[in-house]
Amino acid sequence: MKRVLNSLWALFVVIQMGIAQEKFEVRIEPMTISNAPGVHSFSWGKTTKGKWVVLGGRVDGLHRRQPFAAFLEKDNNKNIYVIDPISKETWSASLAQLSAPILEQLQATNQQFHQRGKTLYIIGGYGYSKIEKNHITFDKLTAIDLDGLAKAIVEGKKMDRFFRQISNKQMAVTGGQLGLLNDVFYLAGGQYFKGRYNPMGPNHGPGFFQEYTDEIRKFQIKDDGKSLSIVQYSSQKDTKNLHRRDYNMVPQIFPNRKEGFTMFSGVFQYNKNIPWLNSVDVSETGYKVNSEFNQFLSQYHSAKVPLYDKASNAMHTLFFGGMSQYTLDKNSNLIKDDNVPFVKTISKVSRFANGTMKEERLNIEMPAYLGSGSEFIPVHQGVPMLYGDIVDLNNLKKGTTLIGYIFGGIESSKDNIFFINNGNQSSASNMLFKVYVYKK
Repeated sequence: MKRVLNSLWALFVVIQMGIAQEKFEVRIEPMTISNAPGVHSFSWGKTTKGKWVVLGGRVDGLHRRQPFAAFLEKDNNKNIYVIDPISKETWSASLAQLSAPILEQLQATNQQFHQRGKTLYIIGGYGYSKIEKNHITFDKLTAIDLDGLAKAIVEGKKMDRFFRQISNKQMAVTGGQLGLLNDVFYLAGGQYFKGRYNPMGPNHGPGFFQEYTDEIRKFQIKDDGKSLSIVQYSSQKDTKNLHRRDYNMVPQIFPNRKEGFTMFSGVFQYNKNIPWLNSVDVSETGYKVNSEFNQFLSQYHSAKVPLYDKASNAMHTLFFGGMSQYTLDKNSNLIKDDNVPFVKTISKVSRFANGTMKEERLNIEMPAYLGSGSEFIPVHQGVPMLYGDIVDLNNLKKGTTLIGYIFGGIESSKDNIFFINNGNQSSASNMLFKVYVYKK
């Protein structure tokens, strides 16, 4: 945050966009919240009063290459934060007051999470386990009472009774995505990783075990407020097309007006350490690989916003910063960098009524190398939403509407730092941006 704070106050970016019959602009405005944490790759939920509950993830920057320095336990996020975006206040409580199995999972990074009603469900994640004396992928499903937890943290009271947890080997996933469609959860992609990270592979230095799930796992979570169980479990395996992690899965309304998700891009290709460019559409009936469209400008997990124009049956998704194999020069020529650096690009992927897709670079950028591991947290009050927190463009009121906030992520001093990274080139960001839509 220190690197760009002074310039952020002057930032008020306008994205001119015309989408079918709806003409609107997107505006991004920086803001600060007192004592907001610097954190990336975290999980979050919202209380009924609009407070954010932020937990998990990491408080350092990009992980280092050296096994002895990568994913250090001391840089796990060991607190739970409650953030009020209206009063701009932050409260926190240490995970140390929780039982060891719950504590260990909730300080992990790259968990999968989704909120259903007032309950936040967190699955898996990667981090150091004192119980196992190793870095592991946790095989846990944890349910969190968001309203009760937030109230306890604000009032400084005990919080252990607001957590419930079970173990299940199918939940041992990190770097995947979790979605909910008609009361069925979709755990898509990701991997199982055990041991210390080592970019040279398990046969050079400290060993590890890594296995991509290559699956979309479907199940229901049976939850009566006291006990938890996973029922109606099934999976679809595809060792080529579903071999991806650390990507963006976004709720979509498809041209047939059915609801589902799109697994955009992600890493890594099956026999190459470069990102996927194609995408995978997921619905109740299965999945379909879309190899007729390539997403060049955003490959890693970042903040994203889905918007739908029902009148023209057009689905749009915005991607804010992050990391990408490609950028565009001033003449809109693609520039390739297989190191997949941090980028400032803000891009839009549109899917039209005839099923065709188009990617565009918007005419503004993030003010620094921001966005990787960040989250978009929507505002629900006063914002018409469709399934999956998709912004309903047709029913959005005229004028300016705050639709949500971009929070956290990694801030990097340069685009390519991986091979020179000693821990000082990047940091976890506590920056926030208000995201507005102005409808004419």
